[in-house]
Amino acid sequence: MKMNQIVCLFFITLFTASSAVAQNTRINDYNKIGWYAATGTFSFNSKWSAHLEYQWRRENYIKTWQQSLLRTGINYHANNSTTLRIGYAWAETYAYGDYPINGFGKTFTEHRMYEVATLAQRSGTVDISHRIMLEQRWLPRYASAASAKPDEWLFMNRARYMLRLQHALKGKTLEDKEPYVAVYDELFAGFGKNVNENIFDQNRLGILLGYRFSKNFRLEAGYLGQVVQLGREIGGRNVFQHNNGFILSSVVNVNL
Repeated sequence: MKMNQIVCLFFITLFTASSAVAQNTRINDYNKIGWYAATGTFSFNSKWSAHLEYQWRRENYIKTWQQSLLRTGINYHANNSTTLRIGYAWAETYAYGDYPINGFGKTFTEHRMYEVATLAQRSGTVDISHRIMLEQRWLPRYASAASAKPDEWLFMNRARYMLRLQHALKGKTLEDKEPYVAVYDELFAGFGKNVNENIFDQNRLGILLGYRFSKNFRLEAGYLGQVVQLGREIGGRNVFQHNNGFILSSVVNVNL
């Protein structure tokens, strides 16, 4: 399949998913968010590296918590365009918005194992990357609002696909001390017996302006839009969060 066919298929899928969730019976919850992220890649040699990432996710732009996410992993660089990763992620999700993700309004901890394949290519002057991720998630279930600890842990699966396009603002390729623009969209889908309402789990859209200081450090900032479907109904109606705001990210590469 050619690149233009892949991109076209992706946006058709995105449009179909967006149309499917845009039903009149849903409950909409609108929130303002600010995400602050730091990502590091620590290379051992040409084939192996470590991944370390932390995301400080806030509601009301910066005032209150939305989520705290720590992700670690080991990368295998198969070739110049393909990277494979396996790792672990810890997430602490808070009771934000009018309809919290946890039905009792509790802050809860989530543990994940994940596997990632990232494919990079170039079309004309545009750098294109595809990220395919599988997550194995362990989420707590509470029997009542009075429960201090989870009564059990539920296992769920989730698949993610992200398409990112990047273009240098000076020349045909991105060099040191040059700006660039990037846009990405990531679609999440839950699967398995413990997935309830949110087979469509969420979608994220980012429009970014970046600056590459050197091959080892760059900064990105811009708009972030997140649509999340809760895994439960309220009054027989699906609940969708529309979280809009900005993201600020730093990316560091260290050769050990």
